[in-house]
Amino acid sequence: MIEVKGVTKAYGSGQNLYMVLDNVSFTIPDRASVAIVGKSGSGKSSLIHVMSGLARPEFGQVLVNGNDILKMSPKESDHFRLTTMGFIFQAFYIQSTQSCAKNVGLPLEILGLPRRKREEMVDEALKAVGLFEKKHVKARNLSGGQKQRLAIARAIVDRPSILFADEPTGNLDTVTGKAIEQLLFWCNRVLGTTLIIVTHNQELANECDIQIVINDGKVASIS
Repeated sequence: MIEVKGVTKAYGSGQNLYMVLDNVSFTIPDRASVAIVGKSGSGKSSLIHVMSGLARPEFGQVLVNGNDILKMSPKESDHFRLTTMGFIFQAFYIQSTQSCAKNVGLPLEILGLPRRKREEMVDEALKAVGLFEKKHVKARNLSGGQKQRLAIARAIVDRPSILFADEPTGNLDTVTGKAIEQLLFWCNRVLGTTLIIVTHNQELANECDIQIVINDGKVASIS
């Protein structure tokens, strides 16, 4: 369960103070699929950055299974994020000169898992996203849709309990975007991963269990 309690996040000071999140509170149950929707600049991306511990708010709490991630030290927060969360971004953020296997295995290397175990987990993740035959291909030689699938494989390789996806289909054509959406919901429904998607796509949002609408840094509605 994720509990967001009274989160307030601001940038700047004085006349230049900008309140990006204003007393935001909600609860997300385990294994739910959640869409965070709103206009550009409404605070959606800032919200998931705070929820994941990538950014610190001025006030509030973020409890993940009872653990307040905002009270953790930077080292503790990094380890908790690495072992609990996966991230998928619109820009992919993959290493273009490295093979698909190397890209997917990076989180496992950071965790210090044995080589044979890493290889087994990488193969499983690549098979899950339909890229096993591209295992030794450099990421730069993939199509846009394949790169996003590779990013998903990297995000799920260690079976995180929470998966954040920030506009994951924004750079993709309609057909490829649909395939990526199906893969994300597969992670949610088959792997049991709590899925949190930031999106402008209302059709995608409607497929989620919960929709949280953010307007000017506040929760406008939850349905």
